Amino acid sequence: MFNCRLLQAAALITGFGLTTDAPAASFRLTSPDFKPGGTLASEQAFDSFGCTGENVSPALEWSGAPKDTKSFALLVHDPDAPTGGAGWWHWLVYNIPAGTSKLAKGAGKADGGALPPGAMNAVTDYGTPGYGGPCPPEGDKPHRYVFTLYALKVEKIDVPKGATASLVGFMVNANAIAKASVTGMYGRTKK
Repeated sequence: MFNCRLLQAAALITGFGLTTDAPAASFRLTSPDFKPGGTLASEQAFDSFGCTGENVSPALEWSGAPKDTKSFALLVHDPDAPTGGAGWWHWLVYNIPAGTSKLAKGAGKADGGALPPGAMNAVTDYGTPGYGGPCPPEGDKPHRYVFTLYALKVEKIDVPKGATASLVGFMVNANAIAKASVTGMYGRTKK
């Protein structure tokens, strides 16, 4: 006799679900400023630590978020940074209102004034809020800069002002219902 519960348990163990989440599958993040896997512009690079960029955050656009999304969060991470740990956090924005579908070029200003109303910047690994552009060591292979947008099941995540990237990341992941990513590359040649 066919046992439906046994089939459901097997599906969970093997990672195959019986249904698909079509809205989550169509959730997409793109940028008009760089192609997926393409090079970030020099204006998007950091403007300190030996780097001479303009620290301008790229424009980002998204579509296909699940219908039950109540807010968004954007986390930008360099997994290739030689920190001895888990990479480098370049930008963390949370409490982006659910009706938002883009961030304009330059929205990553430290004061948060160019973000949608209610959205907040967290402190990056540079020790400041707002967008902190790429600044990999000279001569390293180009680093990956992973822009990940999370659709959240809550209108706001509850973190104190000045919260660390780890705390914001924990709260974002605890409340995520879907995510979409786009990766840009950036490297510096040895002088």
